[in-house]
Amino acid sequence: MGKKSRRKGPDRQGGGKKQRMPFVARTFEGLPGEGDWIALREFVPSGTADVALADGTTVQVCSLLPGNGAAIRRPDGDIWVGLQVQHNFGDVSRDLAHMIETARETEPGNPVPVTDPGVGPRLQELIDPSSSFDVAVHDGFDFWVAGTDAEGSDALAAANDSISPTERLSSVDAAYWTRMGDRRYLRWVVTEDEGKVLDAFARLHEADADRLGDGTRLIGMFRAHGLLVPVWEMEDSVPDGAGPLEEPLAAVKKRLDDALADTSDLTSAQRNVRNGLASRQVTIR
Repeated sequence: MGKKSRRKGPDRQGGGKKQRMPFVARTFEGLPGEGDWIALREFVPSGTADVALADGTTVQVCSLLPGNGAAIRRPDGDIWVGLQVQHNFGDVSRDLAHMIETARETEPGNPVPVTDPGVGPRLQELIDPSSSFDVAVHDGFDFWVAGTDAEGSDALAAANDSISPTERLSSVDAAYWTRMGDRRYLRWVVTEDEGKVLDAFARLHEADADRLGDGTRLIGMFRAHGLLVPVWEMEDSVPDGAGPLEEPLAAVKKRLDDALADTSDLTSAQRNVRNGLASRQVTIR
């Protein structure tokens, strides 16, 4: 083997392994719509949002693509990126940025191959910080095949049948109502410091001020990409859909903002509540 072939490239370290991006707790911090990125990545079954890159290109971000694909270059040249994918090379933001970079070099009409991205630009370096990120929640996956022969196919019908009805609230950012079987939930990605949010919810919960009205209760929280996602469950008496929860959640947000601004020490009762919330992690998918 010649000397040239033995040299390490700029993205390689000893042993010929690619360098890894350093761990970042808040994967999507700094992006427009940070909370919605997390929601599409973690629990919205069928949602899309367009985002503008710094070079003027528009990319459609999708919760899910056909076959759980990571990205596709559409026949018209458009780039679609899927968030609910299995690949994870250490930094999701870098992974997704690499898919966009690779899509630019992929022939239109083809899926984008998944490869180890190594060290390189993250989404925060590719996306125009002034871009909008307006999420559209879909009843199914018909947007995958709109205008093609696959419309109305059995495979598409099966995919649509698997979806839990989901609606995005408009009164606050990154809050989504969903129905799973005969149970209804609201999940809200709160884009404030995790520790401060936990303190604030301890204050609210101890004062019974975290309810969304009669027939609702905060059942816990889960962590996602460095942020907390509180989860409420609704009883049968609460009507379906996001509409009935808009004003109650806006009121909770106001109380949460006040609690976040409170810098006094937690009381003993509030600390107990905080410990309970921290230990009661829930998973609702």
